Amino acid sequence: MAFRLFSRRSPAAANPAAANPAGGIALRTLLQWHWISSAICLGGMLLFAITGFTLNHASQIEAKPVIHNQQFPLPKAQADRLQLLAESEAPPPKLPQATQTWLAGLCRCQVADAVPEWSAEEVYLPMPRPGGDAWLRVSLAEQLVEYEVTDRGWLAYFNDLHKGRHTGDAWRWFIDAIAIGSVLFCVTGLLILQKHAGNRPSTWPLFGLGLLLPALIALFTIH
Repeated sequence: MAFRLFSRRSPAAANPAAANPAGGIALRTLLQWHWISSAICLGGMLLFAITGFTLNHASQIEAKPVIHNQQFPLPKAQADRLQLLAESEAPPPKLPQATQTWLAGLCRCQVADAVPEWSAEEVYLPMPRPGGDAWLRVSLAEQLVEYEVTDRGWLAYFNDLHKGRHTGDAWRWFIDAIAIGSVLFCVTGLLILQKHAGNRPSTWPLFGLGLLLPALIALFTIH
């Protein structure tokens, strides 16, 4: 006995857009926004999906920080200039431009955005970065410049990009754009599912399972 695996449907049932021109225009619009949002967000979604996995297993992935420390003599002219600023009633929120240029050439680092912490003995500049850390200390008492960089590797770098840690405004705006694009991708995908659900009986049970499963895990396993 032979069984027919696929039922023959009428052209209208196989193609709802043919029976409903207005619905066809709406479906084409949804498909257009769906693929546009997916194309724009694909790289970002892959990055955040992969780094989400690596963050979830961070304790199982070994990272060996590499520390580079450099020390340089501090010229007396620079020391005198910084000493006057450190002893003033209101030390400036930034280093003088001449000092910034000198330090950038000396240490091969960017100190323009660093906010100095002033004291009578030293000027300390924290310079955190994705995937590591850096700081610069100008010892006025010892007339010494010390610069240290800690590199925790590429994995830590991408994990920090995921969290937006010490990445600056431009990267935070990028995260916002990817979030908005991902929401658009999901909403248009849901509406496309709704359009095709009549021919795919498993659509809503699978959709419901996707909503119910994380809710049950959170409810019964997270305390």
